[in-house]
Amino acid sequence: MLLIFTHKITNRLTYTAKQLFEKILGIEVIFTTKVEDFIKHTGPKLTYSKQSLQNEFFIRSNDLLFEQGINDLDIKVGDWDGVPCFFSAGEKSAIPYDIFSASFFLLSRYEEYLPHVKDSVGRFPAKESVAYQNKFLELPVVDLWAHKLFESLQERFPDLKNSNRNYSCTPIINVTASHCYALRGLARSLGGLLIDLGNFRIGKIIQRMSVLLGFKKDPYDNFYELVDVHKKFPVKSMFFFQFAKHSAHDKNISPNNNKFRYLIKSVADYSIVSLSTSFLSSTDKQVLKEEKMQLANLINRPINYSRLRYNRVNVPMTYRNLIETEFTDDFSMGYTHEIGFRAGTCTPFHFYDINMEVRQPLKVHPFAVHDYALQPYKKREEIFAKMDSIYKVVREVNGGLIMVFSNELLGSSHKIDWMELYQSLLRRYYV
Repeated sequence: MLLIFTHKITNRLTYTAKQLFEKILGIEVIFTTKVEDFIKHTGPKLTYSKQSLQNEFFIRSNDLLFEQGINDLDIKVGDWDGVPCFFSAGEKSAIPYDIFSASFFLLSRYEEYLPHVKDSVGRFPAKESVAYQNKFLELPVVDLWAHKLFESLQERFPDLKNSNRNYSCTPIINVTASHCYALRGLARSLGGLLIDLGNFRIGKIIQRMSVLLGFKKDPYDNFYELVDVHKKFPVKSMFFFQFAKHSAHDKNISPNNNKFRYLIKSVADYSIVSLSTSFLSSTDKQVLKEEKMQLANLINRPINYSRLRYNRVNVPMTYRNLIETEFTDDFSMGYTHEIGFRAGTCTPFHFYDINMEVRQPLKVHPFAVHDYALQPYKKREEIFAKMDSIYKVVREVNGGLIMVFSNELLGSSHKIDWMELYQSLLRRYYV
């Protein structure tokens, strides 16, 4: 157990300290504002305030965890023994940076509350982030900071023990288009054919007709193959199916199609199945509630997990909607086209609502890699080199490596056999 003395116990401080010590390091932590209790304590302890009390382990605090609301912060990123960090703590501090404030800034997605220009589908752009601009997006810095703090504490308190977590690898299959040509109905199939004809896409015309006439299997229909792949590895695979009405952004098979419904029920016999929300439901709670209920009724089990269309997390409203519709976990915290750690961590954490200044019950599971971010790489060797660097640092902190793939990409083989590559990645990183 670790005792933390501070001049004021706030929701921000308890939220951050518990994430670093209890969730990442496995160390129980308690807080006090009473000097006499702190001095009497004979076990490991630290002071988090503007001034130290005696010659104790002291971290000089920034103001961030004692404020309320959003302020324009001056972020200057420095180097802490090879790890980027910010909010300098000064010479008197036992560690050179206030990692509590820095961690809160990243975990709460503080910068996403600040004014910014969204991208074409309404997302916070990766290039607007402090991590991208300072070249540490590919590092789970919050976890690295926590481990560096533990090393410093252990030098002062050799009896301080932590409880090591186990590294995990979780492959996610995101299904927003279960079939490329099949099960789409006469009108949509005819419309697709006319578009292909108008654009002289001869290859697609031949493939479409081959699928519709039953000569070939639909290229996106690789679900049973994926189930067999996942059986080879002791990983917790997850399938997120879109179960929504057709719209400009949502073009999956109709939820009323019996073959589509049977497919989902079949996959649910072998893997976790949950909801890939529609574009419309991200701003309409009633639609979100209906999609959740309909999918739950189909597979006869609760739907607790969500993945948002386009990873379109807009804090705090998106997560408030998920909470109000009784989702417990979300797997959308990451960037679609950039590899790395949007919230600076590879450890699940609870959403902190800055406007309400409270930790919410929704657990956020950050992903490190989306298949779209791998597409610019033209060679397998380049992908493995990039993925190896991500795996190495996640393994170093015993974190969780979450990879998001779509059945669409896994059903294609433009220059790279993506299904074979996917199996190679699982073989490489599941241990």
